Amino acid sequence: MKRALLPMLLVAVLLGGRPVLAVDPLYEPQLEHLSQVLGSLYFLTPLCQAGGKDWRVEMSELIALDAPDDDRRQRLAGAFNAGYQAYARLYRQCTESAHTAMTKLLADAEHTARDIHAHYAE
Repeated sequence: MKRALLPMLLVAVLLGGRPVLAVDPLYEPQLEHLSQVLGSLYFLTPLCQAGGKDWRVEMSELIALDAPDDDRRQRLAGAFNAGYQAYARLYRQCTESAHTAMTKLLADAEHTARDIHAHYAE
């Protein structure tokens, strides 16, 4: 009986009363990448395609569907903002390069979303 309690006591001492953090889902790296791509599209779409899709709304819906904890929510929002800021530093108007980037980002977003769905959807 005492031997059975020893491993649990050791774990409790090592954790030191710290809260146990949730484990990220297996698709977290792809979801963070998708968030960054959506942030980039959020910047480029109004620049190159007036009246285009509102990628911030799409991101909000994605977060709502995934229902992440606060830590993951912050990381997803951070990835979205990093994607936005990366393109905001490069472009002030729609150039051929910006349009090409937008086309590639749209393809990347579609591929990543399909990959996540194919591998992890219930």
